[in-house]
Amino acid sequence: MKVAIITRSTLYSVPGGDTVQAMETARHLTDIGVLAEIRLTNEVIDYANYDLLHFFNIIRPADILFHSKKAGKPFVVSTILVNYSEYDKYYRKGVGMVFSHLSSDSIEYLKTLARWVLGRDHLSSLSYIWKGQRKSIIEILNQADSILPNSESEYRRVVKMYPSTVKYSIILNGINATRFTYNDAIKKDDKLVLCVARIEGIKNQLNLIKALNNTRFKLLLIGNHSPNQTAYYNECRSIAAANISFIEHLPQDDLVNYYQQAKTHVLPSWFETTGLSSVEAAVMGCNIVITDKGDTREYFENDAFYCDPAQPESILAAVEKASITNFNSHLREKILDKYTWAKAAIQTLKAYQTAIVS
Repeated sequence: MKVAIITRSTLYSVPGGDTVQAMETARHLTDIGVLAEIRLTNEVIDYANYDLLHFFNIIRPADILFHSKKAGKPFVVSTILVNYSEYDKYYRKGVGMVFSHLSSDSIEYLKTLARWVLGRDHLSSLSYIWKGQRKSIIEILNQADSILPNSESEYRRVVKMYPSTVKYSIILNGINATRFTYNDAIKKDDKLVLCVARIEGIKNQLNLIKALNNTRFKLLLIGNHSPNQTAYYNECRSIAAANISFIEHLPQDDLVNYYQQAKTHVLPSWFETTGLSSVEAAVMGCNIVITDKGDTREYFENDAFYCDPAQPESILAAVEKASITNFNSHLREKILDKYTWAKAAIQTLKAYQTAIVS
């Protein structure tokens, strides 16, 4: 079987969780005999070379509409349905404050057009302009052979927002068990706190900084800022006290040493489907502080410390508790048992096989 994994045009220039998911999915599919090639949406693709198309990010429907119609091939979609609406409506500043009066679909529509007009992204399907976000997504769901959400919680959100009878298979996100190997002989630094994420409003580094400023903790923020959120990044830098440090995006191999040393990893986002860096950090023995918004509880259940992203005092309280609590090895064992890219590849292949014969 030969599959084209078709992803956003900025997959490599603006890396995020979907970058890791796409690359690890392709790599591990190849390990089990599926020739999976990553193609960007702004590339010219010879669809005849592939048996199936695998799209990422349902909230970017213009790309999916264009390639799925042109190819005429079976296709599946990793939905990765992130809900930006709470951040967009209540916490954006400046021009973005207009979003407080719009629906989530209208917000995503305007953001898509803005990226296109400003030359920051590619708009494959011009029909998206008159169809809009919601109609485009519903059309995709009605035509897809299957969707591949990362949790049952995500699937329920998809069909609640965009009613359809689309088939689905849960593909659990994970880690590369070969890369992330924990050495329990290395002592953890109780004061070292990591946040590995692209620096942008929805990841909520600003409130994290407010929470940990001038405390006993050393906070390392690892990641580049989004191209359209320079002002947010500059605000984060401007309010950060001396105990807060910034490190640009690092390859996963380089992250291992940081995860190994830190006692706590925090991702106080306004929304997370999973939070891949949380899974990576947990398998490396970090206690996990995460948002209570999104699909995180399905992955971490009672093995994490939850915080309210709107309240810096809630973030600090969760970090304080995580820093003095012994690591629960049950979480690492659960991740190695359920949440690996090798197992995700097997689940994905089964979904492909079902899609092709449907």
